[in-house]
Amino acid sequence: MGARTKARKRALDVIFEAEQRGADVRETLAGRVAAGSPPVAAYTVELVEGVAAQGERIDELLSTYSHGWSLDRMPAVDRAVLRLGTYELLWRDDVPDPVAISEAVALARELSTEESPGFVNGLLARLLDLKPQLQPPPEPEAQPAAEPEAEPDPQPSP
Repeated sequence: MGARTKARKRALDVIFEAEQRGADVRETLAGRVAAGSPPVAAYTVELVEGVAAQGERIDELLSTYSHGWSLDRMPAVDRAVLRLGTYELLWRDDVPDPVAISEAVALARELSTEESPGFVNGLLARLLDLKPQLQPPPEPEAQPAAEPEAEPDPQPSP
């Protein structure tokens, strides 16, 4: 198992644990990092922080595009897998899209129900199809500030 695959599995554990405990995912991550056993990889931290930062948008996308399934109806493991997969698919340019999807499907196959891999694959594939429309527009380049106009010379006082 590759280092990134292990980091994804560990990130999934943190995301799942936080939800099950009703805890903040960043606090759960901080506890795991502080425990240090086993050590938490830098990529795990990046993934969990990214899912936390984009969580509202991720859940909105999953709710919108998961036909017939609300987030609450999904198995908790599937929710965590989809959150992680969606983050990698839409916000991690260093992860090829097929890798993000196949890694999420593999986690669902290993940890969830028999139907979960197909569900995860279908929903992430739908998001991939819509990816150009879903990503925020690029930040406009900063324009240099305009020089303030010179104020006219004050009139000399008599």
